[in-house]
Amino acid sequence: MTDIIIRKSGRAGHITLNRPKALNALTWDMCLAIESALDNWRNDPDVALILIDGAGDRAFCSGGDIAEMYATAGRGDYDYGQRFWRDEYRLNAKIYNYPKPIVTFLQGFTMGGGVGVGCHGSHRIVCDSSQIAMPECGIGLVPDVGGSLILAKAPGHCGEFLGLSGDRMNAGDAIYAGFADSYIPESEWEALKTALIDSGDPAVIKPHPAPESRLAGWQSEIDATFAGDTLGDIYRAMHATPGPAIAHTRKLMDRNAPLAMSVATQIIHQVRADPRIENALDHEFRYTYHCAEQGDFIEGIRAAIIDRDRNPKWQHASWADVPASEVQRMTAPLGENALQWEDYP
Repeated sequence: MTDIIIRKSGRAGHITLNRPKALNALTWDMCLAIESALDNWRNDPDVALILIDGAGDRAFCSGGDIAEMYATAGRGDYDYGQRFWRDEYRLNAKIYNYPKPIVTFLQGFTMGGGVGVGCHGSHRIVCDSSQIAMPECGIGLVPDVGGSLILAKAPGHCGEFLGLSGDRMNAGDAIYAGFADSYIPESEWEALKTALIDSGDPAVIKPHPAPESRLAGWQSEIDATFAGDTLGDIYRAMHATPGPAIAHTRKLMDRNAPLAMSVATQIIHQVRADPRIENALDHEFRYTYHCAEQGDFIEGIRAAIIDRDRNPKWQHASWADVPASEVQRMTAPLGENALQWEDYP
C-alpha cells in the first residue's frame, strides 16, 4: 500500500493521504510527493482545482511522523529535522499561495502537520467528526507549518488561547477561528467530491449553517486574559476564580512546555504585525531549527509516543523559570540558515 495516492480525475488533481492506521501522519516523502504534484499541476490546463482528502474516517492527518526525528536527534543528528522542516514549510507556503483552488476534506483529527496541508487551502470543509488543533506546545514545539498565521488572524486573542493550550476545535470552532470555511455533513462528501471532479468548479460547494462555536461564547473571557505581551502577562491575568474558558485552558497549558509557550506567544504577536505566510514560517523555523538540540522537543516526543508515559520533564518548571535570554536564543534570525523563498515560484 502506498502512503499517498496522486492522480488526475476529471478536472481535478486528486491527492489522498493513505496511512489510515497511522491516522494519515505525514512523512517527509509524502511532503515531497505533494509538492511535486502541485508543481506539475500548476500550469496544467486539464487541472482546474486540487482536491486533498485522507483515507479512513478517523483522521485527515493527525500530524507529522516525528518518530524519525527522535531517532536521529538521539544520535546527535539535528540536520535531519532541519531539512525536513525546510521542505515541509516550503510546501505549506506553496499551498497557501497556490494559484488554483485547493479543496480539503478535514474529517476526524487534523492536527499539526495536517493543518499545514489541510488548512491553507482556499476551500476547507469540516464535518461533525472534525477535531482541529495546534498541539505542538505539548511536545515542546511551537505551532508551526504556518499555523501561527491562522492563529494570528483568529478573532481577538483566540490565537493565543488555541496556540498555547493546544485545545481541540470542533467544526463550529474551526470555522469561527479561521481554520475552515464550510460545514458539510460527511454523508454528502462523496457526492460533492464527484461534483468537484466533474466540474472543476468550487462553486458546487454548498455549505450548511455552521454549528455553534464554543469559542465565540468564550471570546470576551479569552480576550481579557490573553491580551498580554508575554506568557507571564497571560498567566498573571488569570483570575483565582476563572470562568469556563480559562478553567479549561489553564489545565492544558500547565502540562505544556513553558519555553515553547513563551516563544509561541512572541511568534503570534510578530506574525499578527506582519501577516504573511512567509513571515510566519520564518519565525517558526527559527525555533524548530534549534528545538531538537534544545531538548524539550525530544523529551516531548519521548513522553508522547516513545514511552507514552505522558509525563514530560521540561527544562523549565514553569513560565516564571524561562529566562528571556533563552527565548531570544530560540527566536534569533538564522542568517544564511534561514528559509530561502526565492527558491520556488
